[in-house]
Amino acid sequence: MQPKLKKKFFVYIFLFIATITFGQNNKISIKAKLDTNSNELEISQTIVFFNNSDKALDTIFLHNWMNSFKDNSTPLSKRLLEDYDKSLYFSNEKHRGHTSINSIFIGYNSVNWIEIENAQDIIAVPLQTSLTSSESITLKIDYRVKIPLDKYTRYGRYKNENYNLRYWYLAPALFDQEWKLMSHLNMDDLLVDLTDYDIQFSIPKDYDLKSSLIASVSKNDSLKTYQLKGNNRTEIEVNISFQSDFTTYNTKNIIIESNLGSEKLDYNIRTSVLNRELDFMKEHLGAYPHKKLFINKIDYSKNQVYGFNQLPKFLQPFTDVFEWDIKMFKVLSKKYIENSLLINRREDYWLFDGIQNFLMMQYVSEYYPEVKAIGNASNIWGLRSFNLAKLNFNDKYSFVNQFAMRKNVDQPLTMRADSLSNFNRKINNKYKAGLGLRYLDEYLEGDIISNKIKEYYANNVLKLSHSNLFKESVLKDSQKDISWFFGDYIQSKKKIDYTLKKVKKNGDSIHVVIKNKRNITTPVSLYAIDKNDKIIHQKWVSGIDSTTTVTISKKDIERLSLNYNFSYPELNLRDNWKSVKPSLFNKPLQFKLMKDVENPYYHQIFYTPQVKYNYYDGVQLGMYFSNRAFLNKNFTYKVTPLYATKSKKITGSFSMLYQYTFEETAIDKFSFGLSGSHFNYDKDLVYRKISPYAVLNFKRKSLRDVGGSALVLSMTSVDREVDPNDLNPNSEANKYNVVRLRYLYSKPEIIQDFSYATNLEFESDFTKLSLDLRYRRLTDSNRQFDFRVFAGAFLNNKTTSDFFSYGLSKQSDYLFRLNYFGRSENTGFFSQQYITTEGGFKSHLEQNFANEWMTTFNSSVGLWRWIEVYNDVGFMKNKNSPVFFAYENGIRLNFIQNILEVYFPAYSNNGWEISQVNYASKIRFVLTINPSKIINFVKRGFY
Repeated sequence: MQPKLKKKFFVYIFLFIATITFGQNNKISIKAKLDTNSNELEISQTIVFFNNSDKALDTIFLHNWMNSFKDNSTPLSKRLLEDYDKSLYFSNEKHRGHTSINSIFIGYNSVNWIEIENAQDIIAVPLQTSLTSSESITLKIDYRVKIPLDKYTRYGRYKNENYNLRYWYLAPALFDQEWKLMSHLNMDDLLVDLTDYDIQFSIPKDYDLKSSLIASVSKNDSLKTYQLKGNNRTEIEVNISFQSDFTTYNTKNIIIESNLGSEKLDYNIRTSVLNRELDFMKEHLGAYPHKKLFINKIDYSKNQVYGFNQLPKFLQPFTDVFEWDIKMFKVLSKKYIENSLLINRREDYWLFDGIQNFLMMQYVSEYYPEVKAIGNASNIWGLRSFNLAKLNFNDKYSFVNQFAMRKNVDQPLTMRADSLSNFNRKINNKYKAGLGLRYLDEYLEGDIISNKIKEYYANNVLKLSHSNLFKESVLKDSQKDISWFFGDYIQSKKKIDYTLKKVKKNGDSIHVVIKNKRNITTPVSLYAIDKNDKIIHQKWVSGIDSTTTVTISKKDIERLSLNYNFSYPELNLRDNWKSVKPSLFNKPLQFKLMKDVENPYYHQIFYTPQVKYNYYDGVQLGMYFSNRAFLNKNFTYKVTPLYATKSKKITGSFSMLYQYTFEETAIDKFSFGLSGSHFNYDKDLVYRKISPYAVLNFKRKSLRDVGGSALVLSMTSVDREVDPNDLNPNSEANKYNVVRLRYLYSKPEIIQDFSYATNLEFESDFTKLSLDLRYRRLTDSNRQFDFRVFAGAFLNNKTTSDFFSYGLSKQSDYLFRLNYFGRSENTGFFSQQYITTEGGFKSHLEQNFANEWMTTFNSSVGLWRWIEVYNDVGFMKNKNSPVFFAYENGIRLNFIQNILEVYFPAYSNNGWEISQVNYASKIRFVLTINPSKIINFVKRGFY
């Protein structure tokens, strides 16, 4: 055999053996043509699928994510509803997307395909003969894709006839011991095996095409045809537009194409920044395996750097270079890792997110160590004294994670990504993963984790990998016990919380007692600080399951602190330090204007200007004093003294609350407290209320579920001043104590909203029981139906007035729990305020109170957008009187339910109310100015 032939022979033998041993990439060839008139892609696609497993396959599965937009029953539509986004659910057919498959051929045989039940974006292609290990099969598919609007997932058509395309073609599912089938859930995480692509994409000649592959282009009279080729890729993104806003950056090593621009920065500056970012990634991770990085600004809009958009632009908190650099690094590092490591980011995302955020923290520490969390705003007079202004940019990771832990809305890092709340998926779990790697790196010392990340990347680049490979590598070379990290830290939501229990001097030494307050055992860092706040000693202490004593030299030590640099996420830092010198008060008292980030070295009292209003007191000005910082505490108090400008009196309220959260029980939180208030309820008439209470909040099935349930026990003691001009004073309404037991349940989904409340009240003169049940539903045509049933009865009633009776259109609110502006008004504007309670009627009827029982049914049906028609009927019974039947109807303007509504009565027991005099006085309105209710409305679906 000739030498050249012999050489070729051995090359072919090697390739054959390598193919059998390591498998081959799938191959996808596509001929696509864009029709901008119909917004459709005509596609002819060939898939060469290799069975790289050791099992025989009798079915091939294809992901068909463009079909996720076909109707309102797809997993994507349901997922968006969970996020309080009904845009796809109620979308017009012409705005939707879908896939129309004409034929699928294997060889010369047409094959039937099956759409998976309840997963319209996955199809199964049964094989006539099993595909054995190392064999391949070729599928030829002709189909059309209707491109949806981009308002659903930000991918699709935008600005008339421009297109951002992602997951726009059929992609074989990955088989790894089992098929990894994934429906489109707007998480941009489709797992696709490494594939070699050959794409021919034809578009109208007036358009430009940008993609994640390097392209060549040819033209004819009406079309441009782009030839896109690339190997070892998972997906191909495409942008097609009239005037492309993408910029090409020819960096030292790769081509970057991006429309995440900054008009304020010169091209050369941006290129220089990109070179630095790529050098950093190469040094800390490894070389990028492709020639091009494609970065669409959509990537950033869905994975933002939180902190930039939350600060007002007029403050100019960050320099243009820093802001663009960090935004670009956020998305560049994500795409860098995403295109290099094949990871199932739905089942095993924590290492992917951890590496990205670990690198981001390192990048900021290296190049922007001086930048604060609120940027240059930290230098503004009035802001610079706040602890928030002293936080470094990287401190936000720990702060956000601590926020989640304090609110008990955190979730384990090993939980499936599609089971996470949006807050955890987009922010908190990413931060916790990055903090965890930093924690481990500092504990092991010597840059072990940094080196292991590079090793993991080098060994798994362009391979299917799992976080267990990283775990095994770290455990193998670690000289310390780190089972806690791969155990409780990533697999649970257990909170780290240690305290310095005692500090005792003994000659030249100090004995420090460290206590573990929670059910997780992790290493803690102990710091010795001198009088100039410099660290003079630091050591790691591990294995503390209850308490341990550490002995150190006392030379020059002013105080001792745990977790001084907040290098690991901890629930509570307030009890992490002690002064070496004995003192009466371990922490001095500090008053701070406005709520702030807590300072663990002080007992802080925050005071904030407060403005309130009611008709009898007028505008009330004052301060509230509280220990409530930005993060939740177990014990909080709030005292609000006010001066009423109309009544010329001192009014106000107070509250004290202790709450404890549970991790592994059906109870989410137990709270008990005491509250009180002192305001005018009528002209020159004061009420005083004090109420102890206890609340059990029960856990939701998951944090993606909305609503919840609670059991509330309270006792309300009220003292009302008597009107001296009242000729028939009602003594039973002056001083009374009401014990109240309530069970509340709510599930306020966007399509249907169901809630109910049971209420049992005890007072010396009566016992009453009631049920308030509400149901709201949107039909497929986006018409709202709103129903409410109220049923209440006195089990005994010795009262002699209607003060405690059920109210049809307005109750006396003897517990002073409803936010009326003018609660005692019977005429005038404030008498028209409406709060849905008890009877729920809007018209004032001749008979309003019931002292035996009342049952009402309130309904509202949508006509157009926020215009609805309401109908109410009710039965009420008073002692020694026949049953009274009440009815009414009218028009409801439901702008924002329970926040801003207006009711126009039409017909009731009073007759045609529209034709009656003073009709304007019959109009009722709902107006909520309670900030917490508005915030809860806005944050729905986030956590």
